[in-house]
Amino acid sequence: MSTSAKSEDKKLKLALDGSDKTKVMLTGIVFMGLSHIIHLKQYAKGIMFALVEIIALLFSPKIIGKIIDLITLGSPQPDIPVKDRDNSIFMLIDGVMVLAIIAILLVIYYISVKSALNEYREYCISQKVKGSKEAFSTLLGKSFPVLGLAPTVGLVVFFVIVPLLFSASVAFTNYSSPGNIPPNNTVDWVGLDNFFSLFGGDATWTGAFGRVAIWTLIWGATATITCYFGGLIMAVVLHENEFKLKPVFRTIFILPYAIPSVVSMLVWQNLLNGTFGPINRTLQAFGIIESSIPWLSDGTLAKFMCILINLWAGFPYFMLMTMGTMTAISADVYEAAKIDGASKWQNFKSITLPLVMYQTMPLIIMSFTHNINNFGAIFFLTGGNPVAADTTTTSAGSTDILVTWIYNLTINLLKYNYAAVIAVLIFVVLAPFAIWNFSQTKSYKEGEV
Repeated sequence: MSTSAKSEDKKLKLALDGSDKTKVMLTGIVFMGLSHIIHLKQYAKGIMFALVEIIALLFSPKIIGKIIDLITLGSPQPDIPVKDRDNSIFMLIDGVMVLAIIAILLVIYYISVKSALNEYREYCISQKVKGSKEAFSTLLGKSFPVLGLAPTVGLVVFFVIVPLLFSASVAFTNYSSPGNIPPNNTVDWVGLDNFFSLFGGDATWTGAFGRVAIWTLIWGATATITCYFGGLIMAVVLHENEFKLKPVFRTIFILPYAIPSVVSMLVWQNLLNGTFGPINRTLQAFGIIESSIPWLSDGTLAKFMCILINLWAGFPYFMLMTMGTMTAISADVYEAAKIDGASKWQNFKSITLPLVMYQTMPLIIMSFTHNINNFGAIFFLTGGNPVAADTTTTSAGSTDILVTWIYNLTINLLKYNYAAVIAVLIFVVLAPFAIWNFSQTKSYKEGEV
């Protein structure tokens, strides 16, 4: 071993056979960055890690206080002004944010210990001490992706994960009118009581949930299938037929998609008005019908109209997608099929449909999850109406889907706890479903056919 290597070994006082790994790890666990400072002599990196823990320790009293508030959610204070009372929801939000900060600190803690172990392993291999300049070079090299992604990860944590955790937490509280609305009253943790009420504990709420959930699944499936195949059929018609006005028809078919859905749904709501709607009045004027048709007043007919109007508004999207996919299919494939005597229907069934579905299957899956949460298509067309037997108690109309029912629960009944339970259910069901189905598509598996 050279003299310089010996001096470096003596300087670090660490064995080159890796036997001091436990010592390096335990020192890093005792205090963030301590291994870098004491054993590895990387003072700059060690001080940076240590500053993170020092700042965390300085704010630890506030952090502990927020955790206690999260556990208790405040206490009733009827003797003081309302504005000065404990606000359980603010405490809940602050507590969830503090938990997110603690999670980030634990990740940084893990990174500091892992970094010390990696530095020690490299020292054992190279038998060289890494100086501050080299350590910073490594930080800007290997660690640059982590540093670059850190701001994005932070934004995702506080603007996506924290709201999701807050919404999920509300499902385990009694945050609802009239007795538990802050700041006049506090909110309490109730465990799984809300889930039991919706899933069998209360006949009225369980019946409403089952009715709305079944219609939501039917709506999501039929809305996706009708829009997809409606768009596919129109794309095939426009692609296969050669006539001069094809660009004009293409433009006309795109118009429903180009118009904002809020506007088009409100227009259709007025057109289908059972008493004053132009459609009923026109049909009566021509003697086609004698009495008005309750387009949006009858539960079954209103559901059918929701699917039909959504088809009108949604098929242009899939028409554009499938037309773009069809143009990528080689003409030689159709030419070979023509030589073999294949008909247009056989071309469509054996060539166009499989290739188009291969490319657009992820879009179909995402469209299903979108339609499950398609608030505007229902709310702006029917508003969830007509009323059902339990609408007065549950605020769930005949055409309400889960997401519009959540809106009614929060705005009309102030039942935030039940709304949160439904939101958690939607996430738990749809997220794994979408991820699993998307991972099973051939287009996901690196083009495997």
